[in-house]
Amino acid sequence: MFDLRVFGGKTKDRPLTIYNIQVTVERIFMAFCCAGAGFFLCQPSYAQNDSISLNPVTVKGFVPEKFMSGLKIQRIDSAALAQFQFQNISNILSAYTPIAFKNYGSGQLNTASFRGTSANHTAVLWNGLNINSPSLGQTDFSTIPVMGFDKLSVQYGSAASIVGSDAVGGSILLESAASSEPLRISAGIQQESFANRQVQASARYGSVMNSQWKFSGKTASYAGRMNNHFPYSERKNYPVLPSETMQRGLVQDFFLQSKNDQEISAHIWLTRNKLILTPDEIAARELTLTEAYRTMLRYRIKDLTFRTSWVRDIIDYAKGDLDNPDHAVTDKFTNRIEKDFEWLAGKLNNAIQIKAGGEWSHYRAHIAGYEKPLITENRGDFFLLTRWQALNRFLISVNVRQALVTRFSPPLTPSAGLEYLLVKKGGYALKLKGSYARSYRVPTLNERYWRELGNPDIKPETGWNKEIGLEQSFKTDENQMLTASLTAYHNRVKNWTYWNPVKNYHVENLQQVLAKGLEFQLGWRNQFQHWKSGANVGYALNSSQQEKAYDAYSQDVVGKQLVFVPLHSGNLTAFAQYKNTRLTAQVQAIGKRFSTFDNSQSLDAYALGNLVAETTISLKKVSFRIQGQVNNITNTFYLNVRNNAMPGRSFSVSLIGNYQSI
Repeated sequence: MFDLRVFGGKTKDRPLTIYNIQVTVERIFMAFCCAGAGFFLCQPSYAQNDSISLNPVTVKGFVPEKFMSGLKIQRIDSAALAQFQFQNISNILSAYTPIAFKNYGSGQLNTASFRGTSANHTAVLWNGLNINSPSLGQTDFSTIPVMGFDKLSVQYGSAASIVGSDAVGGSILLESAASSEPLRISAGIQQESFANRQVQASARYGSVMNSQWKFSGKTASYAGRMNNHFPYSERKNYPVLPSETMQRGLVQDFFLQSKNDQEISAHIWLTRNKLILTPDEIAARELTLTEAYRTMLRYRIKDLTFRTSWVRDIIDYAKGDLDNPDHAVTDKFTNRIEKDFEWLAGKLNNAIQIKAGGEWSHYRAHIAGYEKPLITENRGDFFLLTRWQALNRFLISVNVRQALVTRFSPPLTPSAGLEYLLVKKGGYALKLKGSYARSYRVPTLNERYWRELGNPDIKPETGWNKEIGLEQSFKTDENQMLTASLTAYHNRVKNWTYWNPVKNYHVENLQQVLAKGLEFQLGWRNQFQHWKSGANVGYALNSSQQEKAYDAYSQDVVGKQLVFVPLHSGNLTAFAQYKNTRLTAQVQAIGKRFSTFDNSQSLDAYALGNLVAETTISLKKVSFRIQGQVNNITNTFYLNVRNNAMPGRSFSVSLIGNYQSI
């Protein structure tokens, strides 16, 4: 199956050279730094006046969770995001969710397997916009640092009627948040084992412009270099693949909010990730350079919202001679309009909330590996989302979406979900949740247009997901809370797209896959005087098997677990905190994974433990947070995707300084 290193095009055919790309990034970076600096210089007049303060700014952007009744949704809290702010998103998701990641190595390709599905079946939304690569249909999570967003939610199961294509196994929801502070500046550095280093800086700012408008924003930049100078070349006779990764990015958010219920927001996220495998072997070294330009402008007046966006994804690949890489550029232009309605119904006059809208996207792909040097495509979506609090204890959502794609039609995609509060007594609550939803996935541009191996007549994948679960919470008093959830799911996907090795990896609709399983999560929080403590425990049983044979070659794989999908996985995070000092222990356990479709070969199960210690020193308006971490504390040997070993024990130390004007 093709991954992020498969694409075509030569340097001489580039519509935009790497030099120009770098110049463009640097110019944009300087422009925003100058704009941010100009704003910061204006801040002392506000900071010196103690009577100046900002009310919280609430941005009513696209919030898909509102219409996801019956689905399991997990929100990662801000304390966890702060603890992982020097790491990529896969690290925090591995610690708090049952998502399995296929990691090729430190700083290398890292993709998700959500509820037994493949990397193409997880939608990644940034402020409501799907940012999966149009050519590859997936996201490399090693290129998504936690620094790049403010809020993180995980939606389990199919939600195609709400978020669109790719949401077969689940969705990762990234959001930008407005600032309610006049000025907050943060800068930090992290030094890691193997000569690895991360640096980052950010500023949040806000101002009351006049009697009608408030302004707030965030400017953030980050950079990292993972040299991966391992003191060993192999572990237990398996090679440890040398690599170098350089990463940098810029995030810019602006928010305007008026008293007459208008909002304007602008968002920019620029990323650059350069990976070189075996850098010292001239003939065998490989370069993968990925860049993303993500821009968005939103305007809302009362219940009507407009959104326009442009996303450019660039991938350069070279082997041996790194001066003449293959080059691929895809552009996605999207416009969206949506309107909110509310209608009172029933004897209790409970409101039915409705969101209706449409989205249009235009794709342009310059990839030399395609049949044509330029591929263009139009896609459209029409959706109707509803939420009805039918009774005080009963909530229901019914949603429908119809997608339109150039030269073929995805299916009508409905969903229905419900929640019923079984018990509500004192501090105890028990809720029943259920959902039945259709999913679909539009084939990637590679699957449709790749020369010789692609198939322009490929069918969209379709599936039906059923799930049911219980959620309970028990609050003994103001200082102690216990939560638990148990979810069972059944997700059958037809026309599963497959690069068939029997036919020289020609892409076909060949498989029917059934993914089913159980998920259990338990959380506990406690506070006593200056002490705080808590724990999160998760376990997942993911059975993902091919149900039908498509040729003689595949007869022996029917009923076998899909490759690299662990049947069992679990995680534990526990912390204890006294005043401003916290100690956190993290454990991740991954069961045996098969590396061949007939399950004749496998990778052993493993468990990893991390330990994090941190403390904060406050000096009036300035504070410093010092953090030390030990990864893989037991120096566990394990294999992940390839037959090369993952690194052993490592250490990191970070220092973050904060200035807050009030």
